[in-house]
Amino acid sequence: MQRSTGLLLVSALALSTAACGSGSEPATPTAGGAKAVSITVACQPAKSAPKERQAWDDDVAAFMKAHPGVTVKSTDQQPCFDPKTFGPKLAGGQMETAFVVPVTNYNDVISKGQALDITPYTSEIKNWNDLRPDHRELVTKDGKIYGVPNVHYSVGLVYNRALFTKAGLNPDAPPKTWAEVREAAKKIAGLGAGYVGYGEYSGGNTGGWHFTQAIYGRGGSILSPDNKTAAFNSPEGKAVLQTLHDMRWVDNSMGTKLLVGWESLMVAMGSGKVGMMLGAPDVVTDVVNKFKGNVADYGITGFPEAKASLSGGEAFMINPKATPEEAKAALAWIDFRFNTVGKGRFDFARGKSLGNPVGVPDNAVFGDSPTGQAIQADRVKNASLPVTNYETYVQAAGTIPPKAEPLHAQELYAILDVAMSGVLSRKDASIDQLLADAETKANAVLAAKG
Repeated sequence: MQRSTGLLLVSALALSTAACGSGSEPATPTAGGAKAVSITVACQPAKSAPKERQAWDDDVAAFMKAHPGVTVKSTDQQPCFDPKTFGPKLAGGQMETAFVVPVTNYNDVISKGQALDITPYTSEIKNWNDLRPDHRELVTKDGKIYGVPNVHYSVGLVYNRALFTKAGLNPDAPPKTWAEVREAAKKIAGLGAGYVGYGEYSGGNTGGWHFTQAIYGRGGSILSPDNKTAAFNSPEGKAVLQTLHDMRWVDNSMGTKLLVGWESLMVAMGSGKVGMMLGAPDVVTDVVNKFKGNVADYGITGFPEAKASLSGGEAFMINPKATPEEAKAALAWIDFRFNTVGKGRFDFARGKSLGNPVGVPDNAVFGDSPTGQAIQADRVKNASLPVTNYETYVQAAGTIPPKAEPLHAQELYAILDVAMSGVLSRKDASIDQLLADAETKANAVLAAKG
């Protein structure tokens, strides 16, 4: 699902093959005898973000000074990964040496041979073993490693701490179970007209997206293990819809307005009258920056009773045409800029000085490892946001197994929108029938996709 995130996502500029086609020219010796290596790297901030771009350029200069003979050329066109141009760019020698791939495309890129086997070079990533094992597994196929996990987010429960206090709830002890969510939602809705205890989507593919979040959390799946048939018409899927039905029609804690499209619930959350919603940490950032919410009012905690969490993210992969020298230089850059505590993207002191919001735990790719703990400690030390509001999420996110979006996600989300809107708009809606109808339509889509 398209999300508004704080990730730096850029795509390759149309450079000449001589400039950035990895492996297209032999390396030449430097004055000191070492081979000169030129690499291109993705994710330079755009010119519209001059301070962040300068910080990137400063890091490039520092890296090249520490690695004599290595020249780093950056690309900044956005988005970083465009599935429509990815194949042609790679075939035409225009892909960067180090490029970004979203988690939903890992399997496709690896299976098509569009990423280099970097197994011999992972020692260039000094804290490789601190990356979450489940994320390293995502970039591994048949025992070979094809990428460096770079970003991970997982869904939690975003909540309005001010409304919790107003409703007599403890904002420092947010709900851990769905029963507790229901009770808190009832108390918040009881504050008066216009107050909504729990907000949820019902259309624009966001309903199906959130259904997926909820069924994953309960231990269910959207598709069968072989991705051939729908698997959401299950006890877990029924529990998702039953809970929403009961909150909407028994508890009257969800309001009466159907929310269609990503902005609809974000606007409602920003208004200060919605108590809770499912979301990743970037929801807090967006509610504050784009929808005028008060930063002190919002917190995020772990997903209630989570057995898994809908997760997204990205990894750096290496151009399959890269020479060994280019591959090692590119991985050394990734280590320097993206994997070093207190440096590059984890230079929170610099980020704070630039006026960037620091404190939201928007990347748990290192989990609770020593590196992850050090990153979190430095984030807290330099925070410009109320980090204690996110502490329960941080504690939970490092332990909940991630689960990626299903294949053909958008088509399936559109189908599941109908089930979500049905249960939220009709008191007498049959949950069994809604799921059965969705299952039939989903299986037809899957059969057509082959």
